[in-house]
Amino acid sequence: MLNYEGKTDLELIRLSRENDSYAEETLLERYKNLVKIKARTYYIIGADKDDLIQEGTIGLFKAIRDYKENNDSTFFSFADLCVTRQIMTAIKTANRQKHIPLNYSISLNRNIYDEEENTTYLELLSDGNLTNPETLFIGNEERENIEAKILKSLSKLEKQVLIYHIKGLKYTEIARILGKEDKSVDNALQRIKKKVANIFKDKD
Repeated sequence: MLNYEGKTDLELIRLSRENDSYAEETLLERYKNLVKIKARTYYIIGADKDDLIQEGTIGLFKAIRDYKENNDSTFFSFADLCVTRQIMTAIKTANRQKHIPLNYSISLNRNIYDEEENTTYLELLSDGNLTNPETLFIGNEERENIEAKILKSLSKLEKQVLIYHIKGLKYTEIARILGKEDKSVDNALQRIKKKVANIFKDKD
């Protein structure tokens, strides 16, 4: 691994955006204590500190991705904000789910882009070649039943991968958070898509 310890945060951010994984790993290592400290600050019933640390790490990934060079605040301040915001969002989501552990607090009915865009992750994961508009136009109750079938069919790893995929992380980022090989996460995503496609086939 290259020695990037002497580089500034801004230099590492620039390199990471050029797909330099070593630069990104250096930043993650540099700020891992920030994530741990933030995770210790909060508590949620039904989840452990590892869940909150993973959420904080997602916030750190987003900070690396979104930080602007002309930002008046330092990267540390921006990272602190992103990590805190991600943890708080996860806690609020879990609370809405009546304290279901964070690892299982997901909804495939969430819109992919914004409130005006009707395409959901459930529809995205179902192969477009296997479904038509009439098939995808399903009621809330039926949609919830399909979602339940999908989640029941997934392994623990596949559920974790899907959660982070829904949160907008790339498979390489998911691999780093879960401590898995990139190929392992990519394979999990492919299995998820096949399982969803099969469930939609059965529905038809």
